Amino acid sequence: MLAPVTTEVRPGRRRRTAGSTSATQRSIYPSWFYLPAAALYLVFFAVPTFASFYFSLTRWTLFDTEFIGLENYVQFFSEPQLLQGFVNTLVYGFVTSGAKVVLGLALAVLLTSQLVGRGYLRSVVFFPVLVSTIGVGITFKALLDPFDGVVNTMLAAFGIDGPGWFTDPDQALLTIAAVDVWKGLGIATLIYIAGIVAIPQEYYEAARVDGASRWQQFRSITLPLVQPATATVIILSLIGGLRSFDLIWATTGGGPGFTSDVIGSVIYKQYQAGFYGLSTAGNVILFLVVTAVMVPISILLNRKEVDR
Repeated sequence: MLAPVTTEVRPGRRRRTAGSTSATQRSIYPSWFYLPAAALYLVFFAVPTFASFYFSLTRWTLFDTEFIGLENYVQFFSEPQLLQGFVNTLVYGFVTSGAKVVLGLALAVLLTSQLVGRGYLRSVVFFPVLVSTIGVGITFKALLDPFDGVVNTMLAAFGIDGPGWFTDPDQALLTIAAVDVWKGLGIATLIYIAGIVAIPQEYYEAARVDGASRWQQFRSITLPLVQPATATVIILSLIGGLRSFDLIWATTGGGPGFTSDVIGSVIYKQYQAGFYGLSTAGNVILFLVVTAVMVPISILLNRKEVDR
């Protein structure tokens, strides 16, 4: 007979199992390694954020502070031009985000196909990302000038009256959104290219054997499997669109009138006029808008990824 195998457990030592190994894993770095990053976070983000909530309830200058409660918020939403900036921010954010998702995915599919010179074309698509936003705004302001701009001059050569791209109240915001899409499309395309390249080619080979068309392969394989890339593009594009300021200020300054104002440009104008409490309230509103929009979208997108 074989003697039963016994396992000796020494005092003070636990037997490890697969479940307990991951639970007892700890960081290899001491806790005080995190102190510099935590200090920078507190000084440059946490403290200013909580301080802005307080100062948004005051009428303040560099030398004086008067607590006025919610008066700044009431004024912000009672003045039409300030409320217009709030609406424009939402329109601008969702338009630019949606366009980057659709166009970025289309370009990524094209640039991952057997296309001649696709490496060069990838560089061309990504190049606008590297250019200064202010420089892009000034350049397009000159190109789309309604009187002397190159675009309207070329249209006039064909007998077409060019629109007032940045001077027409009905077109200014959408024109800036189009410029924003042109500049930021490279990032969305790059993210989608990475997502498409990561898809195993065996899926496409099996689909071709089954007689699936290119559209069927895109709908049944590419589109579902680039869902993580889509979530990333939506989140980054929406955050950037809702926080937009520099491109709008470089092209129209929020004009004509207040038709292309967003919360960022409204905040800057109020600060220039000396209404520091009102501009701080605008900052808080922008923070709450970005949070209120992004948190549900992030939860929804992450839930879809988990369900897959």
